[in-house]
Amino acid sequence: MPHSLPGEPYELLDQIASPADMRAFAPGQLQAVAAEVRRFLVNTVSQTGGHLAAGLGVVELTVALHYVFNTPDDRLVWDVGHQAYPHKILTGRRERLVTLRKKDGLSGFLKRDESEYDAFGAGHSSTSISAALGMAVAAKARGMQREHIAVIGDGALSAGMAFEALNHAGALDLDLLVVLNDNDMSISAPVGAISNYLARVLSSGFYNRVREGGKFVLSGLPGMKDLVHSIEEHMKGMVTPGTLFEELGFNYIGPIDGHDVPLLVSTLRNMKAMRGPRFLHVVTRKGRGYTPAEDDPCVYHGVSPFNPSTGKMETKGAAVRTFTQVFSDWVCDAAEHDERLVAVTPAMCEGSGLVEFAKRFPQRYFDVGIAEQHAVTLAAGMACDGLKPVVAIYSTFLQRAYDQLLHDVALQNLDVTFAVDRAGQVGADGATHAGSFDLSYARCIPNMAILAPADEAECRLMLQTAYVHEGPALVRYPRGAGCGAQPGGGLDTLVWGRAVQVRDGSGIAILAFGTLLPTALEVAERLAASVVNMRFVKPLDRDTVLRMADTHRLLVTLEENVVQGGAGSAVNELLLASGRTAHVVNLGLPDAFIEQATQAEQLEMAGLSLDRIEQRIRDALAALDGNGQAARA
Repeated sequence: MPHSLPGEPYELLDQIASPADMRAFAPGQLQAVAAEVRRFLVNTVSQTGGHLAAGLGVVELTVALHYVFNTPDDRLVWDVGHQAYPHKILTGRRERLVTLRKKDGLSGFLKRDESEYDAFGAGHSSTSISAALGMAVAAKARGMQREHIAVIGDGALSAGMAFEALNHAGALDLDLLVVLNDNDMSISAPVGAISNYLARVLSSGFYNRVREGGKFVLSGLPGMKDLVHSIEEHMKGMVTPGTLFEELGFNYIGPIDGHDVPLLVSTLRNMKAMRGPRFLHVVTRKGRGYTPAEDDPCVYHGVSPFNPSTGKMETKGAAVRTFTQVFSDWVCDAAEHDERLVAVTPAMCEGSGLVEFAKRFPQRYFDVGIAEQHAVTLAAGMACDGLKPVVAIYSTFLQRAYDQLLHDVALQNLDVTFAVDRAGQVGADGATHAGSFDLSYARCIPNMAILAPADEAECRLMLQTAYVHEGPALVRYPRGAGCGAQPGGGLDTLVWGRAVQVRDGSGIAILAFGTLLPTALEVAERLAASVVNMRFVKPLDRDTVLRMADTHRLLVTLEENVVQGGAGSAVNELLLASGRTAHVVNLGLPDAFIEQATQAEQLEMAGLSLDRIEQRIRDALAALDGNGQAARA
C-alpha cells in the first residue's frame, strides 16, 4: 500500500486493499473511512488534476455501496464516471491514483479492462440504468443471483435514454436498484429528520411485509384492489416526491441525506432485501468536505494541479486565448449584429464558451440539459420559423445526436450552425471524449458543409462564414489553443469552398485540414514540399486538389480525424472520379482508440508528430523510388 503523505495518516485506508477488507470493519468506522477517502482524494488530485467536485460529493455513498453490496460480483454501474475516483481508491487502485489521466496510467473514467470492479465503461452520460438492466437480464438468463445497482446523477437523468431505461425496467420483474445522486436540481424536498425517518420506515422489511400482505388480503375483496392501490399512492404521495418513479414501476425511497453513512447503510441493506425495480433518491453536495470546491463546484468540477491548503490552481505561463474563447467572442459579437441568432447547448455552457452569451442574451440562450438529441432537433425547429440557431457542442457529444443531425437538420436543409469543440485528441480525458470521428460521420451527410480552421484567427472567420451560409454547416476546432494567431474583431468571411496554397515546393504537396497546418509547414521546410491550407472539408476545393495532383509526385493529406472516411478519403474519391493516378498518402488518426495522455503524446502515438509525419512521407517516397516511379515536377 502507498505511504501516507506527511501529516496525513490514513490508518483505515491503509488496511483496505479491496472492498472486502472494508466489510470487516464495524459500521461505526465507516464515517472515518469516508473522511480518509476524502482527504486522500484532495491530496492526490491536487497533484494530478482531474475531476474533483463530483467525487467529493459521493464519498459516503461510495463507501456505503461497497460496504453493503458484494462487489464485484454484485454489479455496480456508475454513470459518466466523473465521480469514480473514490470508487477507484476503494477497489485496489489507490497506489496508482497518482498516475490518473496520464499516459499508461489510470483512466479518469471507468474502464472494464482496468479493474473487475468497473462493471461498465463510462464517459458519456445517462448509460448506467440501461447497462445495469442489461446485466440483470443476462443474470436471469444464466440463472445467477446477484444485485445490479445503477448510480445516476440528476443531470444525467435529464437525458431521454435514462427515461427509456426506467420505462423498460419498470415493466420487467428484475432485481435492479437505481440510485439517484441528486446534487443540484430542486426536485427533492428538504432533507432532514422527517425525510430520513420516512426513508427508514418505507425501506424496512416490516413496512414492506405489511404493504404486500395488506394488498394480498384486501385485493381479494370485491372492488378493493383499486382502492388499496389508490390509498397506498395517496399516503406515499403525501410524504415522498417519488410519484413519477412509482408510476414507472419502481419502489421509490427517499430523499435521504447522501452524506449520512449509517443512514445510507441501513437504507441500502433494507433495499437489498427487496425484490424488483427499486429507486433510492439521495441528496448530496458537490465538493462536500473541501471548502473551495463546496463554494464553487463548477470551477472545481475539473481542476489543474492546485495547492490543497488554499485551493489555488497552478497557472503555466501567460494566458493564451483558446479556440473556445474565440467562439465565445464571436457568438456574442454576431448576436449583437443579428437578433435572429440563438445559442443552444446540451449542458455545456462553461465548456463550450457560452457563459458570456448567457449573461448578455439570456432570452436567446438555451441550455437543454444532457439531451443532445433534443438540442439538435430543437435547433431544427427554431430554424424552421426564422431563427438562426448556433449549436455549441463537443465532437464526442454530437455523436449522440447523429440521427437528428442527419434526419432533422440535413434532410430538410435547415440553416443550423454547429460549433463543434474538442475536435481531434483531447488529452487527459482520453478515448471517451476524443473528437476523432466527426469528419467521417458528418462528411457523408448530404447538404452538410464542414469547415476546419488552421488557427484561432481562421476559426473566427469560419464561424461567421458558416453562419451566413444558408444551410447546415459545421465548424470543428480543437481543445485549447493553437499557434496563437490573433483573430480580428469584425465579422468578415472567407470565400466559400476555397483552399489557399501557403507554401510553394516541388515533388510533394501536403494538403492540410485544420490545426495540423503549422506542423505541415515545418515538415515542408525539411522536404521542400508544397503546402495547401484546405480550409473546407466539404465542399472540397476540387480545382486546387487536381492542380496539386497534376504538378506533384506525391500528395499527402493530413488531418486530426480517423483516416477512414475522413478528409483524406474525400481527396481519394475526387482523384478516382477524375481519373487521376496520383500517389496519395493519407495521414490521420489510426483505426484505434487512443487512451489518455497529453495531446502531444497522443499525436505521437497516432503517428502525427513532426518527426513521425516526416518519416512516413520519406517512407512513401522510398517506396515510390523502389517501384521505379519517375518524379514529376
